[in-house]
Amino acid sequence: MALEFSICEVRWERYRRVAENPHAREWLKFQAARGLAANTIEAYGRDLDSYLGFLESQDISFESVIRPTIGAYVRSITDVAVPRVRKNGLLTRRTLAHATLQQHLTVARLFHDFLVEERICIRNPLRPAVAGRSFIQRQYRLPWIPNEEEWRTILEVCKQEPLRNRLMLAMSYDAALRREEICSLETTDIDPAHRMLRIRAEKTKNRTERIVPYSSATSELFGRYLLIRRALSRERGPLFLSESCRNHGQPISIWTWSKAIARVAERCNLPRFTPHSLRHLCLTDLARANWDIHEIATFAGHRSVQTTALYVHLSGRDLADKLARGMAEIHARRVAAMGEVLA
Repeated sequence: MALEFSICEVRWERYRRVAENPHAREWLKFQAARGLAANTIEAYGRDLDSYLGFLESQDISFESVIRPTIGAYVRSITDVAVPRVRKNGLLTRRTLAHATLQQHLTVARLFHDFLVEERICIRNPLRPAVAGRSFIQRQYRLPWIPNEEEWRTILEVCKQEPLRNRLMLAMSYDAALRREEICSLETTDIDPAHRMLRIRAEKTKNRTERIVPYSSATSELFGRYLLIRRALSRERGPLFLSESCRNHGQPISIWTWSKAIARVAERCNLPRFTPHSLRHLCLTDLARANWDIHEIATFAGHRSVQTTALYVHLSGRDLADKLARGMAEIHARRVAAMGEVLA
């Protein structure tokens, strides 16, 4: 059986400088040819365009870039206020998040690696002299997940949502699905007899197919939703279809799903609740249930168990076990000491 390999189409009109520069264009074409996800290519193109814009404004050629140049670029994008529209309609401005700043530097580093390989530059200014030391110290934050009370609130609010959205929420949690993975499910990806669903390789972050289960409660929702879907379309294809008048019967987009979750978050007064929170919660619950880290990694489709270790930390499983063992030993010593004194 031949493995499907899709090449993302680069939207050159979004990155004018990248499109016009032969080296930058060749680099982004190569990244797309590697089969990277469309969102990744979009981020690469956007951030490389920003970097080229900075070099152009400073009249600096690729071969003239040195570490102080990178420092100046970091300051330029750190100081820029990014507009954000709040849910109440008010416009606010904030600086780039640390993770976004790291992403900008990653793109610049990968691009300079390409320039070195093509003998356009002698060295990469973003490659540190000391191995393992990054240009900017990374910050690692645990993802937010709802507590039990917040989760019950979310479920209560979701009762007001259409059946399709309730099924998507249930499947997202059961199978720890990313936003694109849940929205791209097709009717042929579901095995209702065994309550299993297939996540196709071309829709995953690391291009690795996986098969994961879903619960009996979700299976009941799925059976009821199929009746609604048949009224929209009897053809095989995307599982989740739009019920709106404008896009009636069309596959829903990731933005439609994001808006649905944002609506739930607003009603729950939980602004940090996002589509990815369902994946975070599922994987944390698996860690709480004492799943092996490699089992969780396989279930989640992680390339590295270092990513999976995040959820073990978030669950507090190891710390809780150590605390319980430590307290038991302390208690035993106190009881023994007390027995010696009171004997």
